[in-house]
Amino acid sequence: MVRSGLPSPRQWLKELAFVFTVTLLTNGAALARDAGYRDSSESLPYLSLPAEARQVEQAIRNGGPFVYEKDGIVFGNRERRLPARARGYYREYTVATPGAQDRGARRIVCGGAEPTQPEVCYYSADHYNSFSRIVK
Repeated sequence: MVRSGLPSPRQWLKELAFVFTVTLLTNGAALARDAGYRDSSESLPYLSLPAEARQVEQAIRNGGPFVYEKDGIVFGNRERRLPARARGYYREYTVATPGAQDRGARRIVCGGAEPTQPEVCYYSADHYNSFSRIVK
């Protein structure tokens, strides 16, 4: 049998998997940035929030009233885009989206022991794909 010097299909697949893995590991952060994900450490000035978000933030500190039934429920942080905390630390609130027929994608997620006195709040305009820390 004459060998052509080409890798076997099995060896070729192994090399391809290796290249794919290395590419994914080295470019994963850039791909995430390109997809619009933001680190939760980015800050967003309170006055830069949409007017609807500022109204929700005030309602949080006043203990309501809230428009949506699910406002104030525990946010599980399943996407792990916020700092890890014990379950129950984060609560989520809907920010109305003008023209939306449902709750829309905008949310405020606040963390702390006391819901009306949160230690930290984050804004998401894209249903938890990215968060910015709200700073006053």
